[in-house]
Amino acid sequence: MTAAAPSIAAPPARGLDAIARTRGLRFGSATAWSAPGADRGGIGNPRYTALLERDCGILVAENEMKWQRLRPTPATFDFERADAIVALAKAKGMAMRGHTLLWHQTKWMPRWEATHDFGPRPATAGAAMLTQHIQTVIARYAPQVASWDVVNEAVNPNGSGLYETALSRAIGGAEPTLDLAFRTARAAAPGAQLVYNDYMSWEPGNDAHRAGVLKLLEGFRKRGTPVDALGLQSHLVTQGTAGGIAGQQAEWRRFLDAVTGMGYKLVVTEFDVRDNRLPADPAIRDRGVADYARAYLDVTLSYRQLRDVLAWGLSDRYSWIEGFEPRGDKARRRPTLYDRDFRPKPLYGAVAAALTAAPER
Repeated sequence: MTAAAPSIAAPPARGLDAIARTRGLRFGSATAWSAPGADRGGIGNPRYTALLERDCGILVAENEMKWQRLRPTPATFDFERADAIVALAKAKGMAMRGHTLLWHQTKWMPRWEATHDFGPRPATAGAAMLTQHIQTVIARYAPQVASWDVVNEAVNPNGSGLYETALSRAIGGAEPTLDLAFRTARAAAPGAQLVYNDYMSWEPGNDAHRAGVLKLLEGFRKRGTPVDALGLQSHLVTQGTAGGIAGQQAEWRRFLDAVTGMGYKLVVTEFDVRDNRLPADPAIRDRGVADYARAYLDVTLSYRQLRDVLAWGLSDRYSWIEGFEPRGDKARRRPTLYDRDFRPKPLYGAVAAALTAAPER
């Protein structure tokens, strides 16, 4: 018989952001736009917004500030849904992060970008398009958005270097495109935190990706590109129930030492846990997820260069992971802090404990 899904009877008296604040940290989450009353993990869902209000001091739009949503055509912007999320944050006294000014992969750019005619002077036209986009978006949301994922996922995880897009090919290559994005963002938002955000993982087999990210960060420093922090997406993937993870922790610490040694700060931008290689039994799975996340957070939060921790959604009911990578055994994924019925899970307790134990900033 499968055990009943475990939960903790009630979350702590204080929400996660309140706990984080005692250590000089902030806790928050991604949220989507949703129509009023829709059963989605968005701002139109009262049950979901209640979780946001309880646990979050900072929000980030899940998709609504990406090029795909903001740029229906090369000549137009659509800010309606992003505006609604920013308005909610302001009404509730929450800060906002911006995600993302450039997701540097062809498959995540608008469809029109791949075949856009940049004309007889493509470098000039491409630079103008990128500059206008960044200036327009930052101007609309400054000063409420004080931390921007300027560039997202530019490094190919197979170690082959940087992705190229139609836009970067028009401008003259990936490096000048990324540099232009950050320099434009710095001019438009002189006091904002500018972040390079990527999903390089701490799990085994991601060495080439981490090395590629370090090479990119080193290049930014050599070229004087104004990048303040590395965004650690933190989409964790459990490795099963056998063995310890001390080796993983040591390797991850070496990576973070290298990043912070270059003078970069850190941000946990998209935290959740994919429950791979764990039994379907929810009690075993939830315990494995919580323990794995605690091991990761204990190392990552030990760096005083890190101030913000954001989950990529708060309830299993709305997690992107179910549709992206369902389990082979058909058991529903359990990757977030609250279950499908909005009950806090052991992962919630693990995050609360890790925040409580973090060194004070």
